[in-house]
Amino acid sequence: MGSLDPQVIEDLGKGVIQLLSDGTVLRSNNIDFDYPLDKNDGSVLIKDCQYDEKHQLHLRMYKTPSIITSSRKLPIVVFIHGGGFCVGSRAWPSSHNCCMRLATGLNALVVALDYRLAPEHRLPAAMEDAFSAMKWLQDQALSEKVVDDEWFHDVEFDRVFVLGDSSGGNIAHHLAVRLGGGGGFEELAPVRVRGYVLLAPFFGGVARTKSEAGPSEEHLTLAILD
Repeated sequence: MGSLDPQVIEDLGKGVIQLLSDGTVLRSNNIDFDYPLDKNDGSVLIKDCQYDEKHQLHLRMYKTPSIITSSRKLPIVVFIHGGGFCVGSRAWPSSHNCCMRLATGLNALVVALDYRLAPEHRLPAAMEDAFSAMKWLQDQALSEKVVDDEWFHDVEFDRVFVLGDSSGGNIAHHLAVRLGGGGGFEELAPVRVRGYVLLAPFFGGVARTKSEAGPSEEHLTLAILD
């Protein structure tokens, strides 16, 4: 019977993700990153929230605890992680560390979302999830409790920027296409996306674009983001 056992037919990243002959997908929980998670010394508030109950999807918010005394409210940065659409998480060091620095360096509310991964969930599932996260943000803006919400009372919902890394850049691009053409603001009002930043965006194909040869995730810094 041993010959009938499922066999590994695809192995990506030396065991990071494996596809078996019966269609099963295995992802390793023991990935050896060359760098640790940045420790939080209390300078950043962090909160995890579920934004899609049907698909059990979560996001992570980052915000400095300082009280804003000026009339200028905080912008919102939506961060979409990379990983070839197949791996990655808001909790990975490459995502978490970057979002920590964005929150402190830009004095912004950073929202890092997870999305359904391939090959179990084929595209455009990831694009649909990113849009669902934007609709969740809209729900917060329209909530009657937003004035008293410690996470949203001092943010500016009509000053949102979407930042995508690698495959996340591809997802951000598709968000821009969906929300562009003048109809996006009405669809998400009062949330308004003011700009998109694509970091080494991945668009596939045999030939690689110049942007795809950009800095690796572990070297993302605010200087690079600027």
